[in-house]
Amino acid sequence: MIATIIGTGLIGGSLAITLKEKGVAERIIGVDQNQEHLQRALELNIIDEGAGLDDAMLRSDLVILAIPVDAVLQALPGIMDKARPGQVIMDVGSTKEKILQLVAGHPNRGRFVAAHPMAGTEYSGPDAAVRNLFVHKTMVLCDVKNSDEDALEVVENMVDQLQMRTVYMNAEEHDLHTAYVSHISHITSFALALTVLKKEKESGRIFELASGGFESTVRLAKSSPDMWVPIFKHNRNNVLDVLDEHISQLQQMKTLLEAEDYDTFYKLIQKSNKIRKILK
Repeated sequence: MIATIIGTGLIGGSLAITLKEKGVAERIIGVDQNQEHLQRALELNIIDEGAGLDDAMLRSDLVILAIPVDAVLQALPGIMDKARPGQVIMDVGSTKEKILQLVAGHPNRGRFVAAHPMAGTEYSGPDAAVRNLFVHKTMVLCDVKNSDEDALEVVENMVDQLQMRTVYMNAEEHDLHTAYVSHISHITSFALALTVLKKEKESGRIFELASGGFESTVRLAKSSPDMWVPIFKHNRNNVLDVLDEHISQLQQMKTLLEAEDYDTFYKLIQKSNKIRKILK
């Protein structure tokens, strides 16, 4: 199988490495508007060649869009128009509802599989690509009833080769749940970084005291705005909903501290410890 990966950054590059190593694809074609990224992906042997989109699609069995959600929404209709019989089109975007609404009535809708690998790091670009990024992580496949059986089978087999767990959801469920388990973590990390940078004018002093706890909490603030602003934009309602709840919890803690009600604060933290049953 020949695979084209549109976007040669962290996710696209890591997919390329694994698909080649596992023998899922015998050749990887990279497509990227950023020519520096494309060249770097070639230098790192992440892809076998770079090409233009039209040329790549003519020669590919599988086309994966690993680009920001805004870019997926812009590129996908034209890609679907060009899809050949038997060709599989797949995206790995972090929101799904608007993407699936966009292609709902397309005559080639069956060739499309909407996927979201719940994996990543705070880094971006081809140099961030790593092997085994997806091992034992979760791949969410959305609205699969609208994908052709053979197209879905190609993606499911690929997920197995990536050693990922498969979860099936509709687009609305996906966007709601990712707001709670992923998107809020990033927006909180961005806010925390801004808070610390504003309060600690001598930023160098931060890192003298920063230890594992601070680093693990704020590391997501290193994530690219090119990726995350479109996610917040297209999952706006769900992110606002979870932000309301998060702000409410923060306000409750602030109120308890102001009142010096440490007994209730203790019980609140004790209640939060129940997350251990979910995250082991």
